[in-house]
Amino acid sequence: MPTSRAPLSTRRVLKAALALADSGGADSLTMRHLGRELGVEAMSLYRHVANKDAVLAGILDMVVSEIDLPENPQDWKSAMRHRGVAAFRVFSLHPWAPPLLMSRTNTGPSMLRYIDFTLGALRGAGFSWRLADYAWNTMDSYVYGYTLRRLAFPIAPADYAQTASAHQHLLAGDRYPHMAELTRQVADGHHPGDPDITFGLDLILDGLERLRDTEPST
Repeated sequence: MPTSRAPLSTRRVLKAALALADSGGADSLTMRHLGRELGVEAMSLYRHVANKDAVLAGILDMVVSEIDLPENPQDWKSAMRHRGVAAFRVFSLHPWAPPLLMSRTNTGPSMLRYIDFTLGALRGAGFSWRLADYAWNTMDSYVYGYTLRRLAFPIAPADYAQTASAHQHLLAGDRYPHMAELTRQVADGHHPGDPDITFGLDLILDGLERLRDTEPST
């Protein structure tokens, strides 16, 4: 149903666009569809947003603005862990966003704040500019990849044991002994399956800490 004909604004247009993307994905977002949702002709939208690309840039920055960042990142590892977990939670609520964030140059104020916070926390912890840049990109690559895999994975974590049990017959015999044992561990409830996002984040952070300690912070 179209919304009421309240005066349009850039903020109102972007909020409607975000809702459309969340409900149907970024591909479902067209200027005509957005106009219908707002109860106006598509041409009226161009008084508030330049084009669809500007709409996508705007709603991506709105998504990034939802990522909670610590105010005082004195413990850089805790701050980066917090940042990664918060990003995963937000991207899980907006599953269309990670692919676009990875394929565009994003220069909105929320994204710039997000990056600047990250660089500041790393530089304050003694990372060189080179390592701070590598660290930021490595962490983001992991968070995006982990999020995409979780969103696309066909089995819910609560169903791992049942699914493993149902597939045990495929691993009978000695051809795949290691897969058979791991599957049995999951089916019997001795192993939960996939780790949460902090497992990989902590591996990355521990590795970054070792690198930091071997390179001058210039």
